[in-house]
Amino acid sequence: MNRRLRAGLIAGAALALAVPLSGCGGGGSTAGGGGSSASPSGASGTIALLLPETKTTRYESQDRPLFEAKFKELCPSCEILYSNADQDASKQQQQAEAALTKGAKVLVLDPVDGKAAANIVAKAQQQGAKVLSYDRLTQGPIDAYISFDNERVGKLQGEGLLKAMGSKANSGQIVMINGDPTDNNATLFKKGAHSVLDGKVKIGKEYDTPTWSPDNAQREMEQAITALGKDQIVGVYAANDGTAGGAIAALKGAGVNPLPPVTGQDAELAGIQRILAGEQALTIYKPIKPQAEMAAQIAYDFLQGKAPSGTSTTVKNDTKDVPSVILDPIVVTKDNVNDTVIKDGYQKADQVCTGQYASACSSAGIS
Repeated sequence: MNRRLRAGLIAGAALALAVPLSGCGGGGSTAGGGGSSASPSGASGTIALLLPETKTTRYESQDRPLFEAKFKELCPSCEILYSNADQDASKQQQQAEAALTKGAKVLVLDPVDGKAAANIVAKAQQQGAKVLSYDRLTQGPIDAYISFDNERVGKLQGEGLLKAMGSKANSGQIVMINGDPTDNNATLFKKGAHSVLDGKVKIGKEYDTPTWSPDNAQREMEQAITALGKDQIVGVYAANDGTAGGAIAALKGAGVNPLPPVTGQDAELAGIQRILAGEQALTIYKPIKPQAEMAAQIAYDFLQGKAPSGTSTTVKNDTKDVPSVILDPIVVTKDNVNDTVIKDGYQKADQVCTGQYASACSSAGIS
């Protein structure tokens, strides 16, 4: 599917989802079920939202609240069972089984480990529940999938790194700090990045980072500096903003100045601040609002026994061609922070432009 068609689908889905607010989300581990309000169709039921970890800040600050708010708008009398697995695949399996025992008819599953999560899918299928694979592709006979073009994310990161290095690309080596190898998205990011970087730069060291941990990324970068020499590193491919932060901490700790270009992903607050300060070259912005709201719509469709809305393509996992919604990522640099994440409200100017970042915000036209 071409990018223009995808963009049209996002806009169309956003319009389709723009219905009047008729309910509110709850807090704690369970949201919903309060009051005597009823959805426009009179529907009710229980679904589960199963997120993978908290080290990537987007899940708790963006995905969960946006999904819950939209779903409760669609179905005020429905119940949402929420769980976060803290990067533990076994824990996520237990959370899913508990949700099914409590009557969840739809699992919105962002898997810790896409292969291991096939057991969750099998259990759901046995109990007649639907599974929407959210953000990361799950193996097994899932019913729908929604994510971004994750191989393109890696390509955009690689292209951005080459551009940021410029003529220095051939004067040293780069370090690749990839994501967690159990995350299918990390595999796709890595594949996309290699498709751009291979043959154009020398990759001195490359690491897969367990649990996406910034601490692990920092240790990996420290090892690379020791092995290669701090003056020989001309760029760092970091798969997300958390690993970028770890890599930058290691570079600073080794006294590297100026810092080489470092990539990132997720447009986290700290990542945006580092970009404005000149410490990080770029991040990849994946607008979570359309993703979370479209996922809520699909979950509601499944609860009503309907086909999933907006699935205009398919993605093949180990079992089938899965009806899918695939969205486009956006590169963010200092030049377009204001026109992307700030304009969309993904990050707030008054939170980004604090203290030492106020002057950088002013220079970038952020007020």
